[in-house]
Amino acid sequence: MLPPGRGAAARRPAPLEAGELLDGARTVVVLEGVNDHENIGSIFRNAAGLGVDAVLFGAGCADPLYRRCVRVSMGHALLVPHARFDDWRGALDLLADHGFTTVALTPRESAVPLADAVSADKVAVLVGAEGPGLSETAIRGSHVAARIPMSRGTDSLNVATAAAIAFYERVRSGTIDR
Repeated sequence: MLPPGRGAAARRPAPLEAGELLDGARTVVVLEGVNDHENIGSIFRNAAGLGVDAVLFGAGCADPLYRRCVRVSMGHALLVPHARFDDWRGALDLLADHGFTTVALTPRESAVPLADAVSADKVAVLVGAEGPGLSETAIRGSHVAARIPMSRGTDSLNVATAAAIAFYERVRSGTIDR
């Protein structure tokens, strides 16, 4: 038995279906290969604070209910709806079927500035793991590739930071009600 204040146990809720989460949603974040528990927790906390409706997990992502994720998220990993999917092509088709514009975040110079990419009524922000970023499949399958303009000499930002900036751009554009 753990000393008081040193742990908790709970039943894992039944997994949700991605399609269920998209009904009525206007902003979602889609993660590919994000396996760092702190980054996932931060993404949940940012999502909750900036009006994101759901988090979708692709292949290679860590468990969002792992205790480190829940702790870093300040409990929001238990509150923001989330679901997993296995197939990128199927997930991108599902998002398109629900009317989402898919925005792949990438540091590529050829990508459009983020502020120009997130003003559609429904947006799915795609982010990838630290280092490799999104796969070519995810970037090519998205409606638009977007970059966060940065100072010279900086090639990328932390994935949770980049996601938060994208969420904020949605708020700033007036698309998300605060």
